Amino acid sequence: MQATIPFATVEEFAAFDTLIDVRSPAEFALDHMPGAVNFPVLDDEERARIGTIFHQVSPFAARRLGAVLVARNIARHLENGFEHRPKHWRPLVYCWRGGQRSAAMVLVLNQVGWSARQLRGGYKSYRRKVLADLAQLPPRYRFVVLHGPTGSGKTALLEALLAGGGQVLDLEKMAHHKGSVLGEAVPSGETAASSQPGQKAFETQIWQALCAFDSQCPVYVESESRRIGKLSIPPALFETLIASPCLRLVAPLQARVAHLLDRYEDLYRQPDWLRNRLEYFVAQHGRKQVEEWRQLLDAGRWAELAEAIVRKHYDPAYRRSEDSLYQQARSAQVLEFAILDQDAMMRAARALLDEARKQHAK
Repeated sequence: MQATIPFATVEEFAAFDTLIDVRSPAEFALDHMPGAVNFPVLDDEERARIGTIFHQVSPFAARRLGAVLVARNIARHLENGFEHRPKHWRPLVYCWRGGQRSAAMVLVLNQVGWSARQLRGGYKSYRRKVLADLAQLPPRYRFVVLHGPTGSGKTALLEALLAGGGQVLDLEKMAHHKGSVLGEAVPSGETAASSQPGQKAFETQIWQALCAFDSQCPVYVESESRRIGKLSIPPALFETLIASPCLRLVAPLQARVAHLLDRYEDLYRQPDWLRNRLEYFVAQHGRKQVEEWRQLLDAGRWAELAEAIVRKHYDPAYRRSEDSLYQQARSAQVLEFAILDQDAMMRAARALLDEARKQHAK
């Protein structure tokens, strides 16, 4: 039986019991194959050390020390990670390009008696597959893009559609960002509650979602610009979205403000962070305007602050950009709300999904 296998579909990987990534923790954190667990044969410091010796001393000296460190780490995993694995355990192992790190792990596991295999081409082969699919898959799906000004319930409707069994591509959730100046994760104590992933990890999440969708049913997604925080939407996906049919959400300003106060509750719990964040508005609205907003913040007048920022910043920005960016925005179906509570979102989601099922049945 061959010790290596080529990159296959995620479904084919399901034949293995465990997908093991033996790269360093830093490599794993940047991105990894879905479902993989990290059992590094070199940690971050060891990997850097080996690389320095390789370039400054000699490849032989690097391999000699690398063998010591790899053997030591594999032994540690055998004692503390794999000790309870049954005899019939079948792991699939990969490293950066299907080289010595994963080969060493597979050799030892097979010598123990497990049926381990090495992924040919490693993470690089997987990454090539992700990029190829992200360039080809998006046009196959029927996206419905939710439009509407800030606070109109787009994210809440996506959540209701998902809860009702609809297909949803929640890009802001994947990006850990709400897509605006105030959309960055709010700090909790001294560290951020959820920082944004790297670009590769973001693309992996999108790829996973696209691979799981049924092309015969609509996929609901929120309108975005090309970037969500520091992350970029893959070009083929973005070009497909801006050409897709649109659904515009409309609600009274006071309903939107109430919805924002509910959805951004974590933001108002950190007034110092919010006060500093308002500095980003100075370039566009001037110091005097921002100081007025800070006074509302300091007084705890949350509703007035939210309404003022929506009126002065978000609504004008929406009018300038949305209709010009998305090609079918002007012909969008309109969905009107009097209030934006959970019941209203669920009713709207059920109506949309029922209509989609009727269209699919024709």
